[in-house]
Amino acid sequence: MRLLVGTATRFALLCSHPSQKSKCLIPVVYPHLRRMAHYLTEMRGRQNSPDYRVYFKTSNGKYISPFHDIPLHVADEQECGVPPKKLKTNEILFNMVVEVPRWTNAKMEVGTKEPLNPIKQDVKKGKLRYVANIFPHKGYIWNYGALPQVCVTGQVIQVKVLGILALIDEGETDWKVIAINIEDPDALSLNSIGDVRKVKPGFLEATVDWFKKYKVPDGKPENQFAFNGQFKDKDFAIEVIKSTHSYWKALVLKTKTNDVQIVCQNSSLCDSPYKCSDAEASAVVKAAAEYAEPLPVSPDVDKWHFLSK
Repeated sequence: MRLLVGTATRFALLCSHPSQKSKCLIPVVYPHLRRMAHYLTEMRGRQNSPDYRVYFKTSNGKYISPFHDIPLHVADEQECGVPPKKLKTNEILFNMVVEVPRWTNAKMEVGTKEPLNPIKQDVKKGKLRYVANIFPHKGYIWNYGALPQVCVTGQVIQVKVLGILALIDEGETDWKVIAINIEDPDALSLNSIGDVRKVKPGFLEATVDWFKKYKVPDGKPENQFAFNGQFKDKDFAIEVIKSTHSYWKALVLKTKTNDVQIVCQNSSLCDSPYKCSDAEASAVVKAAAEYAEPLPVSPDVDKWHFLSK
């Protein structure tokens, strides 16, 4: 298991119906400011360029880190110091920050090496990264993102966990959590990984197939999985989340960190030596490139790849 940030606990989010896109996806073309429950996002730079960034604010305009300042558990959220209303459920609900909308290709992720950890497009060898379309899968086949305060992910939604898959990435375990938006029409009937098999036949198999092959068009071998590619249940997944959350706590509370690549600047963690003032957080955003219209995407992004079985 990867112990710190990056893709230690990534989410593949079930979204039952295309008509529900507005509830659980970031739009393909972002407005300059987008309001969500408790949060705003502010776009800087030009989408489809290396300088594009998505910064997060509270509803009262305070800049925050989506990695460090958004609570892991929905029950821990507060708005202006007021705890949320009690939810009519016994489920443990988590906040999820959606990095990548379903059916899109841009590999967006939280910038763990940057102040305030904005979402940005990944760059490799000087080029923006896009996942390939591997028939029959168009881009990402689910809403993809991560949990705050364990690892990270723009849109913040509330999810319940259903299970987990252990991908082996360059010799390390890269956990992929299966979850569902609590506002999804199928949320009441999906409470376990077994329910996913019954209600969404073929979904789990497609997920394994996607993760196995998505790097092949780049000339890399197929990915491998722990546990013979079998999904582990909800209880197992929650234990993994608890473990990664404990590593996050140790990271942000340290006076010094050996991992200089991870920026722990935050706006709300009173016991963290990395807590910054509102003015310092605002200065980070104002120093970023001004928002401008998106750049066009290369036609190569829409190319289809057909792989032999």
